[in-house]
Amino acid sequence: MHAPGGAIDDHAGRPADDLTPSAPPLVGRSALLRAVETRLAAGGSVVLTGPAGIGKTALLATLATAARTRGENVLRVTVPRRPPPRTPQPPPDTPTLLLVDDAQWLHPRAVEAVRRTLARASGRLPPAPVRAVVAGRWTPRLPTDVAPDAAPWRPAPDAVELPVPPLSPEGVARLLDPHGLPVRLTNKLHADSGGNPRLALALAAAYADRVPRPGRPAPLPPEVAALLTERLATLPDAVRDTLLAAALADPPTLPLLLRTGRPAADDHIARAATAGLLLTDGDTIRFTPPAAADVIAAQAGAARRAALHITLAAATTDPAARARHQALAATDPDAALAHRLTRAAGTARRKGDHRAAAELYLLAAERTPAAPLAREADRLDRLLAAARSGATAAHGAVVHRAADAVLRTDAPPAARVAVRLALLDLAGQGFGDMDETFAAALLDAADHPAHLARVRLRLAWSALLDGKPLRAETEADRTVRHARAAADPAIEAMALAVKATVARATGRSDHQAHLDHALRLPHRAPDGWLHRTPRFLAARFAAADDRLHEAREALLRMLAEVGHGTGEETVAVLSALAETCAALGHCREALDYADRAVHLTREAGYSPGPAWYGAAVAELAGGDLTRAAAYADRGVLASEQERDIPHLARHLHALGQARLRTGNLRGGVAALHRLKDLHQARGIDSPHTLRWHADLASGLVALGDLTAATELIHATRATLTAHGNPGGVEARLDRAEAALHAAQGEPDTALALLDAATARFAALGQPLEHGHCLLERARVERRRRRHAAARAATAEALALFTRHAARPWRAQADRHLTHPDDGTVLTVSEERIAALVVGGATNQEVAARMFLSVKTIEASLTRIYRKLGIRSRTQLSTLLHTTHPGT
Repeated sequence: MHAPGGAIDDHAGRPADDLTPSAPPLVGRSALLRAVETRLAAGGSVVLTGPAGIGKTALLATLATAARTRGENVLRVTVPRRPPPRTPQPPPDTPTLLLVDDAQWLHPRAVEAVRRTLARASGRLPPAPVRAVVAGRWTPRLPTDVAPDAAPWRPAPDAVELPVPPLSPEGVARLLDPHGLPVRLTNKLHADSGGNPRLALALAAAYADRVPRPGRPAPLPPEVAALLTERLATLPDAVRDTLLAAALADPPTLPLLLRTGRPAADDHIARAATAGLLLTDGDTIRFTPPAAADVIAAQAGAARRAALHITLAAATTDPAARARHQALAATDPDAALAHRLTRAAGTARRKGDHRAAAELYLLAAERTPAAPLAREADRLDRLLAAARSGATAAHGAVVHRAADAVLRTDAPPAARVAVRLALLDLAGQGFGDMDETFAAALLDAADHPAHLARVRLRLAWSALLDGKPLRAETEADRTVRHARAAADPAIEAMALAVKATVARATGRSDHQAHLDHALRLPHRAPDGWLHRTPRFLAARFAAADDRLHEAREALLRMLAEVGHGTGEETVAVLSALAETCAALGHCREALDYADRAVHLTREAGYSPGPAWYGAAVAELAGGDLTRAAAYADRGVLASEQERDIPHLARHLHALGQARLRTGNLRGGVAALHRLKDLHQARGIDSPHTLRWHADLASGLVALGDLTAATELIHATRATLTAHGNPGGVEARLDRAEAALHAAQGEPDTALALLDAATARFAALGQPLEHGHCLLERARVERRRRRHAAARAATAEALALFTRHAARPWRAQADRHLTHPDDGTVLTVSEERIAALVVGGATNQEVAARMFLSVKTIEASLTRIYRKLGIRSRTQLSTLLHTTHPGT
């Protein structure tokens, strides 16, 4: 027990993973803390529930600090597994907060003592209230349990029970930032830990000195294995037996466990979830981390595992799963079993379940007898199939086991090249770290055209990602030559798609010819490669050319082909759909596709850049600007780490847009300037590749740098004329130039440009861009004191954004409509001075830029402050950012 304000904890008998000194830092809990503090402020009490390691102790520590800061008494109790020596007696004249940790161990007599204490305190005057926060992990009670209480108890009748949820992906990322892990691994650790802070920290600390290479599975760190073993030891034998059955199943589900003769399986799984070993979603079960299943299985003997596999084979309804369990029940070579496994693997692959296919092919190879030679050939074929399917499903463990089995033998060059290619494909966007594998693959390929074509194609993709378009085209040309010599139209078509990509990015007019040639070639996309095909590129080109409905229809057809799968091609199609639907104003649809891509990426451990970009674009259109900025900001870091220049550029664009729209003008312009430099350094000058030019120009206008904005708009228009197909790019430039003319005091020219842009966006079917033009029109009209016209334009924009569920745009339009006079009493000159000041310019810098004296600027600022009812630059910045985000 504590004296008031003390800091003594009794840890007797507590599980080691709940000790206060190792409690995880408190991140991602602001909403929960507000809920608890609100309840305490009202004089009530709270019960916090959640599994081991979820952060209850850290929450109590934060609440204690806050209460002491307010001058309250804090009684903090850490419960041993025995009756406490006495009941806390709070002093009568000061507000008191009673904190009880590990309350599941509290003896019934102590429970009643706490309740009596609070009941007595409730009769005192309001200045000296006593409230309690009780934290514990309670589990369903089993017949063999001896725990005194199996359900959360309330310290007072009105106490509110609040579960402590898992951390969000963003919360885990912030928690792990100090460890300096690659973003791709951090993203995967959220899935592996299930959002449990303590487990995420344990994994991160273990990986900090031995980060696995892209695609290579890391062994379970001993520290984490010890933690899992410790948690398992707290569970009854019956629960551990059910967990063993779940660990051997793939995937484990509650109905399957019930069919194995375990009627209490649901209670057992609930106990394991409370211990922090797994998560449930309906009937599905997921171990956290996944390797927990291996720890559980390793604790059972081989005979016990074999018997359970036989039981599971009889209980499952899936033929592929039945074959897998039959194979794992008997480890001896068996030609008939290997044949059945191969058949089941082919069925799984055709269904798009490449993960199951990879495991079944590998099992088939391992069960194939060693002789005669024909069977050895079968074994090799099965290993290669396992590697290919494993790469498609990002199943690193299978790919590396298959590759090691092939490379350890005197396998023919074709097989060695094939497994090295699988290792390359496993890296996703991380080709930059695979130089050694590329060199080995080229050595194995020797002068064989078919092998060289496949290796050179990946070198072309690698060069594209590394931002080296000319090298990418050189490798694509080599690929085309080798593919033609090998009569491989599929490889040739994908190489021509690379040439089309380079030609379009560098502003050449032959991009469509390369794409048309590729589309005419007879070919079928290899498994997992749909996003590398000319067909996918044609859909992307259609979207870039503002043929959005055509692009969406093509992408939906592709999703029907791959949507049941789990490969990177599925992520690519989902992300492309999110971008296309956002441009069409289908905001809910865009958010749904983006969420699916993000979830799949996190679960499989793919490179996060593609999915996060689709999510950022969807959030900009219909979600939340803060989330958009978070996705883009993390995407920049992930793309830098993987040397993925195309997605680095895309994330910089999304980040620039998010910052401009939330009022961070300098930050937005800085991100877009970096993007501009990135493209110029690599010879990428097509305005269609990424439409950042108008956004940067608008940001420069908002900062008052009208000269730079003018130069950028004119240069982009000249480039656009040379490239042709102005479309939506020209309309965006019209809108940016309208803002420029408005800032120069030329409202009629500005409105004429907005009329042209509005008509173009309406014809292209881009309602959100149309609505953006309406908001710009309202701003120009307010500057001219035509308030009725400004209100009409804003109301029209609000109705349009509401119709399309464009929440951030709707919020901006609503602010304009609700506060129509905020900031609009300024003259054009005053608005420009205000923008420069908000952008960080000194009075001397503003005077030099506007060719005025410093005294004139000072007098103008005084007048601006008086008109707006403010007194400082800080207030001016806040006001303009609130009323005119992005200006």
